[in-house]
Amino acid sequence: MQASQGPQRPCSVHKLYNQPMQQVQQYYTPCHASDNSNYNDGSNSGTEVSLKTQNEKFFTMDSFPATDCAIYDADPSVSVSSNRSPFSPQCSQSNMFEKRHSYENTSGSPVSLCSGVDDSNGKKHELWDLNNKLLRPESDIDDSCSCSLNGVVSKHLSLTRRNQVLDVASRLDLKELLVACAEAVDEADTSTAEVLMDALEKRVSVYGKPMQRLSAYMLEGLRARLLSSGSNIYKKLKCNEPTSSELLSYMQVLYHITPYFKFAYMSANVVISEAMKNENRIHIIDFQIAQGSQWMFLIHYLARRPGGPPFLRITGVDDSQSAHARGGGLQLVGERLASIAKSCGVPFEFHNAALSGCMVKLENLRVRHGESLAVNFPYMLHHMPDESVSTMNHRDRLLRLVKSLSPKIVALVEQEMNTNTAPFLPRFRETLDYHKAMFESVDVTRPRNDMQRIRSEEHCIARDVVNLIACEGADRVERHEVFGKWRSRLLMAGFTPCPLSPSVAETIKVMLKEYSSNYKLAESQGALYIGWNNRALATSSAWQLPHSLPLGS
Repeated sequence: MQASQGPQRPCSVHKLYNQPMQQVQQYYTPCHASDNSNYNDGSNSGTEVSLKTQNEKFFTMDSFPATDCAIYDADPSVSVSSNRSPFSPQCSQSNMFEKRHSYENTSGSPVSLCSGVDDSNGKKHELWDLNNKLLRPESDIDDSCSCSLNGVVSKHLSLTRRNQVLDVASRLDLKELLVACAEAVDEADTSTAEVLMDALEKRVSVYGKPMQRLSAYMLEGLRARLLSSGSNIYKKLKCNEPTSSELLSYMQVLYHITPYFKFAYMSANVVISEAMKNENRIHIIDFQIAQGSQWMFLIHYLARRPGGPPFLRITGVDDSQSAHARGGGLQLVGERLASIAKSCGVPFEFHNAALSGCMVKLENLRVRHGESLAVNFPYMLHHMPDESVSTMNHRDRLLRLVKSLSPKIVALVEQEMNTNTAPFLPRFRETLDYHKAMFESVDVTRPRNDMQRIRSEEHCIARDVVNLIACEGADRVERHEVFGKWRSRLLMAGFTPCPLSPSVAETIKVMLKEYSSNYKLAESQGALYIGWNNRALATSSAWQLPHSLPLGS
């Protein structure tokens, strides 16, 4: 890439990401807990969330806040300001109001009042017809057999009802049928749910189109929920994990064919490198270090710093999936990073904090006087249970703990998804809309019959889908929040937003040149959003204490 006339930092960082790094596996662990009575409609998406009012509102690229936003696509030449929705077609305010949805929807994607599907071509009538059939007593379906004896009436009525449900189901598309099945499961209507599941079974395939593949995994989640075996199914999936080398290879596939993990690595590294540009002793606490791949790039960058590299110390917090994939403890990560640092001439030290985020305490982090501290939360905080799951509220506890360390900068990357306190049906719709976009983005990279892609989806994405649908309480570990809610949590913990420098977006735009033009980039409320077509999928933001200076100052 030709160097720009401005600061050289983003270009240098980007070049580091494109260097062939042999002997180091590059991958990132996939993105893996408020009262329902306070759960409100999220139709006004992307606006600020006030914890005081519990008025949660959600961002999607179809319904972005009417504020000035920077908009990007994969072509870095496109960058405009707008008070309309970034990435979405130009639409009138009346159109936006027509897209508002019912209380149950939280995804931000436009849905109808009935079952989360478009009201076109008579679909709404068919869905209402299906709902009526599901809710009608069986005795009202057919009176012609009232003279039958010994259970024949009941059997006939059941068959008639089944045929009527199947008839309507045959006219629904796959998404509509999934939502209808979820509604039956939510109402504990086992007989209807089983009929709809049988219909779904004939239309899903892990080898098919994106919606067919996603539906296969969502169907498994619905089955597990209906049988009240969600936690057992999820634990069984965890027990049946592939070998360490297999799981690592599947994670590597996702790392290379999608930009989501690079988005996390690169945006956080630019934020941290800019905040630490004048520091001689740097301590980074990574709350989900995985294989440590993110930091090999930063080490190379620091080695080129004018005046010589600083002393770098990294504390790595572990997670069970990464430990399984690497086939050993965090000492393997430390040894690998130490080797890279030595080859680059960067003074380096690694601290192993081999415990989960819920267990981390001050003494585990070994913060030293005289070191400038950076904290990294990469797709991690949504795994921390909050006040809706446990009185311990590890989500806010961890933020308060980090604040007490007086970090110079905190980097936060999270999925833009609202599943934490959402009731089942809104959570199902949100899971469906979010992962539909993700499966579509994966689909353009490999042939439909590519077994590596199929296994990567099965072992790195499907498990999260099943957990979101089948599990509740402490068993549901996938508990995402949208950026507005994260913003409120961090503000309440005592942090202030740190405006991202242009280098962050520029670095990501250059990276996106390697991928489909359907990937989009936008900035709003101090966060950088990445999405697929009209759906936001992840955000990156930076945070500091009130006395800290802005990035680049």
